[in-house]
Amino acid sequence: MSAKVVIVDDHSMVREGLKQLLELNGDVEVIGEACDGVECLMLLEKVLPQVLLLDINMPKMNGLEVLEKLKEENINVKVIILTVHNEIEFLLKAVEIGIDGYLLKESDSSELKKAISHVVRGETYIQPSMIPLLNSRMLERDIEKEKINLLTRRELEVLKLLSVGLYNKEIGKKLDISERTVKNHISSIFKKIDVTDRTQAAVFSIRNKLINIF
Repeated sequence: MSAKVVIVDDHSMVREGLKQLLELNGDVEVIGEACDGVECLMLLEKVLPQVLLLDINMPKMNGLEVLEKLKEENINVKVIILTVHNEIEFLLKAVEIGIDGYLLKESDSSELKKAISHVVRGETYIQPSMIPLLNSRMLERDIEKEKINLLTRRELEVLKLLSVGLYNKEIGKKLDISERTVKNHISSIFKKIDVTDRTQAAVFSIRNKLINIF
């Protein structure tokens, strides 16, 4: 039985090319297409494919925003991100939200069909060339989470405040503690998260989403 697929991409030629490639041998049936995230969500109210091939860069609502919406509304569809983005940050974000597959557009049709076959069976398929880097970054994140867990509640408060640019005196006033106590906390923080200055500490905070820079 052929896998039922919906293609979401803002380029009509890409959608048409994918449709022809996927349906070539009859093992995949494209039951719908959408040109942006909003149209995709409207389409899913009418048809429910087994697999959604989802681009990231799209107008109105991008692929990652669509993915978040699907998870929020518990829509039962397997999602493969099909993108030009080989930057690890995009893959990490997609993994955090919850994807079933991540594939680059440079892949050939056989690999795309392989990815579809995997996710239909309930497995995850990630672009093979990106797996080593993904594993490395996930390990780094685990290590940084362990560092954060070493911090006391007060040290975490101090770290957040120094990371947004407050001086020791200002931190002390805000937390109602002495400047000397602030210095002691900062010394302990630097050792626990393995940094040597305030800039590195701020970068650590931003990277681990301890503060909002926007």
